Amino acid sequence: MTADRTFMIASQFGDRADNIVAAMLGGADVRKVPPGYDHSAIMEADVFLHYPDTRSGARWQDRPPPGWPGRLRLIQLISTGTDFYPDWLFAGPPVTSAIGLSGPPISEYCLAAIFAATRDMPAMWMKGPDQWHRRMAPSIRGSRLGIYGFGSIGRTLAEQALALGMRVTAVRGSDAPLGMDGVEQAADMPALIGNCDHLVLAAPGTDATRHVIDATALAAAKPGLHLVNVARGSLVDHAALIPALDAGTLSRVTLDVTEPEPLPAGHPLYSHPRVFLSPHVAAAGQSFLDTVYQRAADNIARLLRGDGLIGLAEREPAVHATPPERV
Repeated sequence: MTADRTFMIASQFGDRADNIVAAMLGGADVRKVPPGYDHSAIMEADVFLHYPDTRSGARWQDRPPPGWPGRLRLIQLISTGTDFYPDWLFAGPPVTSAIGLSGPPISEYCLAAIFAATRDMPAMWMKGPDQWHRRMAPSIRGSRLGIYGFGSIGRTLAEQALALGMRVTAVRGSDAPLGMDGVEQAADMPALIGNCDHLVLAAPGTDATRHVIDATALAAAKPGLHLVNVARGSLVDHAALIPALDAGTLSRVTLDVTEPEPLPAGHPLYSHPRVFLSPHVAAAGQSFLDTVYQRAADNIARLLRGDGLIGLAEREPAVHATPPERV
């Protein structure tokens, strides 16, 4: 497929993506644009490859720039979630996302956290001979994994956990069957949390999921629960975590997302020895990004041919009535 030389792409994806897309499309005119929307190259382009600023406080524009959407025929997002984009972005040309692509890297992050918690890493590593003593550790095989949210991330994680001999229970946003052999279905969070050794949050951030983990939920948890959040910071009431850790309700907390993001300097979650924070990197990695770049090129080729697009995005309900100051 060779793109028309007059076909223009405005890109915030970066040099590697731009080179991949240009090569796949026969040297299409790919122009780099900085973050935001107020750039003439976006309006003049046929396709916008959009990489938003996801830090808390980096608020989007409440209204589209004058003349929006210009000549745009397609907007390709680099992310899976859509809750941190402005509503007006979805009111014009088709918007496609990375939905369905982040399952493998995020599930690997979750499993790494589960292995680390089970083997008490990094505390098990010795710093000297005085620390030479054998530690008894439970096995991942036979332990119970709870998954809150059963989209592509939850399904991929469940498949991998089952292969490791874990028992898996999941909750999804509807009453529809999970459709995966070996995975039990729980009705809601209270039914899920009381039976888990590890609980992974993988649901969208909406009003319905806001603070689904709070003091009340944690009071019903199986003692020693390991909580992993790779979804949105809004799913967790962070004020409830330290008391639950100190009481032994939680044995460890692994957070790739928080609210706000990042947490302010001096926040107690930074210094607690059984809290592990990462900077929203569960999906990060060149292999994942390359699949997104491939999808962008495929969707542009489909647009030029008049074929259906892959990963059409639906606007997720925002947690707040106004744009949230979070990812």
